Amino acid sequence: MGALGNREVHTDHIDRLAREGLTFTHAYNPGSWSGAVCVASRTMLNTGRFLWHAQQLVPKLKQEQRAGRVWSELFRRAGYRTYFTGKWHVRLDPDEAFDVVRHVRPGMPKQTEAGYNRPIEGQPDRWSPYDPKFGGFWAGGKHWSEVLADDAVAFIDDATRGDEPFFMYLAFNASHDPRQSPREYVERYPAAKLSVPKSFLPLYPFKDAMGCGTKLRDERLAPFPRTEYAVRVHRQEYYALIDHMDDQIGRILDALRQNGLLRNTYIIFTADHGLAVGEHGLMGKQNMFDHSVRVPLIIRGPGITAGRRCSTPVYLQDVVPTSLDWAGIPVPEYVEFRSLKPLVDAPEAKHDHYGAIYGAYLERQRMITVGRYKLIIYPAEPKVLLFDLQRDPDELHDLSGEASRRPLLHRLFGELKRWQKRMGDTLELDASFRSALQAGASGR
Repeated sequence: MGALGNREVHTDHIDRLAREGLTFTHAYNPGSWSGAVCVASRTMLNTGRFLWHAQQLVPKLKQEQRAGRVWSELFRRAGYRTYFTGKWHVRLDPDEAFDVVRHVRPGMPKQTEAGYNRPIEGQPDRWSPYDPKFGGFWAGGKHWSEVLADDAVAFIDDATRGDEPFFMYLAFNASHDPRQSPREYVERYPAAKLSVPKSFLPLYPFKDAMGCGTKLRDERLAPFPRTEYAVRVHRQEYYALIDHMDDQIGRILDALRQNGLLRNTYIIFTADHGLAVGEHGLMGKQNMFDHSVRVPLIIRGPGITAGRRCSTPVYLQDVVPTSLDWAGIPVPEYVEFRSLKPLVDAPEAKHDHYGAIYGAYLERQRMITVGRYKLIIYPAEPKVLLFDLQRDPDELHDLSGEASRRPLLHRLFGELKRWQKRMGDTLELDASFRSALQAGASGR
């Protein structure tokens, strides 16, 4: 997004939200128990539980909903009229969880085989982001982002006719692949003029150990080994899809403004995860680098000073207790995420919100970030990585092989183990950590 320094993509309306609200620059998703990171992210969001506790609830989600222990139910039982449209990807019937439901979309628009292993320089591209014959976002005849905005505007018009407060869950599928948008948006981003990430690699050396090899669906989108040409084309289509979504967000904001609702409506803009799109030789979201575990989080609304930023590390699912606080709804004891309200009230102050940020992917990756340092473990290698995020925000220089860093590695590993227990993570890492340190000491 432009508001946070990307000068290649146009996000005028999201940038307006940032100017008019508070941006959390270090918001994270705790990770996933499945290749579809969105499933875990949204299960945590709707239940308020930490990662592995949320996984345990998946078979019981219907009972949780009927007992009133999901996000929308808490608002509905407090007298709010609740609305949903878009990507759901939670094992729960949204028609039972919301008062008004329109288009319920799957985790992603259907991809076609022509959309994989492309583009290859010098060869014709079998796929097009703006040709409706490939379906995906075009299935049904109108781009899904536009349909969502249509639904949202209709929800807002409906909400203005009643006296009830409202809760709207508007879930764009964008910017998930297939990266499709109208031709005019794609042509705004000539591929040859786009930059290649500083961390670009033809192949990430630990891709197989971390579970991001040639068989992972997200990684199959571009050819192996990666080429600068392919990365530029994927970024062209990625930016176009984001730009198109941004214009739909503008329509929603305009509808709120035109109905006189902006002054007493809180707006939260966030996402499940980022996408690598060429960073570190990766294309998807199943990794522990900041380009994928850090997400946008902007809050605009009553009492929030415009244009401010908060660098305190938080989780995106913290918006659940935060929204309950705003509505005057008691936060249930089972909600494990923390309200952002103290940070909203004093964003520049030093807050020890969590003290550390935990991340996980299947049994293949674990991560802990404490202050300026991040530790990543690939148990299957075994391999540890250490980054100084203050000096090396692009995570280019692994410091784990430096003998002077051993005490730091042990301290971070101890913090990771504490957070494993807190998150309900039972993966045993001691042997992998010791083996990784021994391999590092021997130069392997």
